[in-house]
Amino acid sequence: MYRIMIVEDDEKIGALLQDYIGRYGFDARVARDFRDLAAEFEALQPHLVLLDINLPYFDGYYWCRQIRKRSNVPIIFLSARSGEMDQVMAIENGGDDYVAKPIPLDLLMAKIKSALRRAYGEYAAGQAQSESDTAAAGGLALHVGRSELAWGGARVPLSKNERQLAHALIRRYGRIVSREELLEALWDDVQFVDDNTLTVNVTRLRKKLEELGLKDAIDTVRGQGYRLNADAGAGNGPAAL
Repeated sequence: MYRIMIVEDDEKIGALLQDYIGRYGFDARVARDFRDLAAEFEALQPHLVLLDINLPYFDGYYWCRQIRKRSNVPIIFLSARSGEMDQVMAIENGGDDYVAKPIPLDLLMAKIKSALRRAYGEYAAGQAQSESDTAAAGGLALHVGRSELAWGGARVPLSKNERQLAHALIRRYGRIVSREELLEALWDDVQFVDDNTLTVNVTRLRKKLEELGLKDAIDTVRGQGYRLNADAGAGNGPAAL
């Protein structure tokens, strides 16, 4: 049974979400200690986190960063803030998806099931189940099971979205991959995904490549998509381990 951690300080909304999610056979738990959500996360070890932004003591962005230090568990933000920059900040701080309040429960459940499939279910199984699974091109090696990217002896860890994005680009190395294809690689239902979310994730992967010494390895092809070319960004040489 998948465990869902609900981080919501409105008790009525928290109870509603717990009841609704529980009807689908999930073990939903509402967080209680907003001073130390990291400790609750460690105790529960959830498979997915629903995270509000406006919380007592520290906001959801802060707690998302704390969780990311410990885990790549899927995190879906829930918030009354519906502005584009709020969604961008959610992704930049480590979130995987975003649902604006008032929460459309059917959509939320679809996103929960989709995130769980990608992280643990049929789609995850299709990508890799062991640390030996590797995708490589242009001197870059993606160790899918370890969620790690390597080049020239240097290595960097990747988040789930960064790993899936890197995997899609490496498989089509040197060729243009459309934005639509990349969106589909990251999210099952792209109808509700803001296009800017992909831009944010590409920026995050570019930063990881820069850590390896590949500054300009991802080309933006205006009106078409993105292209990975490690040779173009190899001028600075690999970063030290």
